[in-house]
Formats: sequence, C-alpha cells, structure tokens
Amino acid sequence: MRTVFYVIIGLVLQQTICAQSDYLYQIGKKDSVYSNILNESRDIYVQLPYSYNANSNEKYPVIYILDGDVLLPTVVNIHDFYSGGFMPEMIIVGISNAVNRTRDLTTSKITSRRGMPYNEEHGEAKHFLSFIKTELIPYIEGKYPVTNYRTLIGHSYAGLFAIYTMLNQPDLFVNYISIDPSLDWDDQKIMKQAKSDFLDKNFNGKGLFMSLGGQLHMQDSGITIDNVMQDSSEYTLFARSNIELAQFIDKNESIGLNYEWQFYSNDLHGTIPQPSIKDGLISLFQWYQMENTDAINNPETSVSELVRIIENREAKLKAHFGYSVAPYPENLLNMSGYMNMEMGQPDKSKMYFEKAIQYYPESANVYDSMADYYESIKDYSSALKNVNIAFEISNSDYHKERIEKLKKLL
Repeated sequence: MRTVFYVIIGLVLQQTICAQSDYLYQIGKKDSVYSNILNESRDIYVQLPYSYNANSNEKYPVIYILDGDVLLPTVVNIHDFYSGGFMPEMIIVGISNAVNRTRDLTTSKITSRRGMPYNEEHGEAKHFLSFIKTELIPYIEGKYPVTNYRTLIGHSYAGLFAIYTMLNQPDLFVNYISIDPSLDWDDQKIMKQAKSDFLDKNFNGKGLFMSLGGQLHMQDSGITIDNVMQDSSEYTLFARSNIELAQFIDKNESIGLNYEWQFYSNDLHGTIPQPSIKDGLISLFQWYQMENTDAINNPETSVSELVRIIENREAKLKAHFGYSVAPYPENLLNMSGYMNMEMGQPDKSKMYFEKAIQYYPESANVYDSMADYYESIKDYSSALKNVNIAFEISNSDYHKERIEKLKKLL
C-alpha cells in the first residue's frame, strides 16, 4: 500500500495529538505494582511507542525513569522528537517516588547531614533496588512487550541511586543517566565505592551519562568550575564529589564504559534534568544513529552497496542490543521502495520491498507494497501471490477486492 512521508516530523506531531480527548497531549497510562518487599503499592506510568500494535510480536527496549510522576513528560517529549534517527522507539516506565523518596533512594544510614542532625527516614536503597529487580521488572516484562535492553534515569538522590544500582547490580541495566547525583551522601560513600568497583568489575558495554549543575556553592558565586576543586568547605562537597568521579573515569579508560560527563553552567539543580535527559539519551544511543545516509540518498549507489549498508547496520544493532532487530523501520523501507520506483530504479525498489518483507514478515503492508512493484512491471501472477499473503494476514476487504482485480488481469 503506497505510503509517502513528505515530512516525517509532521507524522510525529500528528501522532502526538490525542484527538479523542479534550487535551492536546496525554502521556503515561497509570498502573501500579504491589510490593511485598516495600509492603506498599507503587504507582507507575507507562508510555507505549506510537508504532505499538497489540497484535504484533515486536518488542521494545525500555527506559525506567525514577521520579517518573515528575520527569516522565520530559522523557516522553524528548523521545518523541529524537526517536528513529537518534534513538530507537522504546517503552518508557515512570516510577513514582512521591512517597518515601528519601527512604528508597538514599544508599546508607547517616546521623547528620551538612552539620545538622538527620532524622528523616532514609538509607533503604537496598530494598528499593530489590523491588525493582524482583518485582517491578518481572511485572513489566510479563505485561508489556519489552526486551532486556534497559536504561535507568535518575536525578539528585535518584542519580545517586542510579550509580548505586550500576555498582551493585551492573547487569540489571545497560545504560544509566545520573543527573546531578548526590554523591556527597554519607561522606562520599558511593563515590568511593565507584572508584574501587570500576577497576575491579567488568563494565564493558555499559553506558553512563553523568551531569553537574552550575550552582557549585550555595553562598559564594566566586566558586566556579575552574576553582571548585580547590575549595574544601561542606558547601562544595556535592560538586566536588561529582567532578572527582568524572575525573577518575576519564583517567581510567580500561573501565570500558561508554561514558560522557556534562557541566551545565546555566542550569540549577531543579532545571538540569531537561538538558541532561536529552543529551544523555543522544549520547548513550549515538551508535544507533543512521549512517551512510549520503550513499543511501545517492541514485548512483549500487544495489549491492545498499544491501551491504543495510546488513552492516543490522549486524551493528545486534551487537549492541544483544538480539536481532530490524535495521530500519518498516515505513522507511517501504518509502524507499516507492521512491526508487518513481525514480525509475526498479532493482533498488524490489530490493527495499524484499528487505521489508524479510524484517517485517507479519505485516500485510509489506506484501501489498511488493505487489505494487510486480504490478508496475506487469508481473500480475507475482503481484497476486503477494496480495494473497497480505490478505491472509489482514483479512481485509481492501485486499480481497484487490485479489479479484488482479485475477482479471491474468
């Protein structure tokens, strides 16, 4: 079935608008998980990709975002704009930390903080991590079409928790975005553990994006990124802990991390999540970005070279994800097939339609498109064969009628 995408962003915006409601934009269907570990029910919010089809067997990588009731809209909005070209379509799970946040996200017990007695319930990250590993992830994997390619995002105490998770359960997630993390907690305990564990454990293939906000000293604007490490006051311990870990990772390439650190001089602790999430996801999925687009768009590129580009990308994605995945979206392969038909390059057109069938064999549309190709060269027998397959999948009146029209052409 001919589908032409003149302006891809228009499709994204069209899908984003929720026409059946009074709201321009609705995200994150509410769900909940009862935790025997935490002895409470925990709210979660799940955003499915726009390509999601309940009748399809396709599965998606998954993002878990702590403080999801606050940060989920930011993650979804960034993902909507950058998915496809910069990162894969993913299922996004927002975990609420509106209740018992400090208890769940801080990593050890303390008696004082910043010179004051500390009496708030805290230091139960071990239990919260156990909830995520043994209750939440199995629940998500049992109910939603996700793979085991997981990314964890956390800010502040949740950023501390992300580093804690990476050190203590390194195989639970592939990627970690730690935004302005509270690495000063308990006399830099997790930062010190990280410096040890990063040398003793295997982090090859793991991704970490870490950020630091611009307010380096709460009471002294003369403290800058250039001199903060020379300050020894309690007021800069937060920033110094972050920078110290970043410098350690930079000096030890043998750690094997896909790692990036960013300083946001114009952002405060409360505003830094937005740029960090955008830059973090783009950085961690840089390997996903499409390559050789100039060759793909060049009409002089041979069919064999295009096949090589497609298959190399397929191998690259499999190496990163750990499982086979289609190298390009169905719509892009479909569009490329029609564009080459219109440009008078039937061999390329056929190749793209064949690849679409190879990667999306459960789609009626790819067989219908293949039938368009065969009909264009007056091979009505092959066109009919493909429409019959499309009809077996779709059972639609459209394909039934098309079968009858093609029979008359034989």
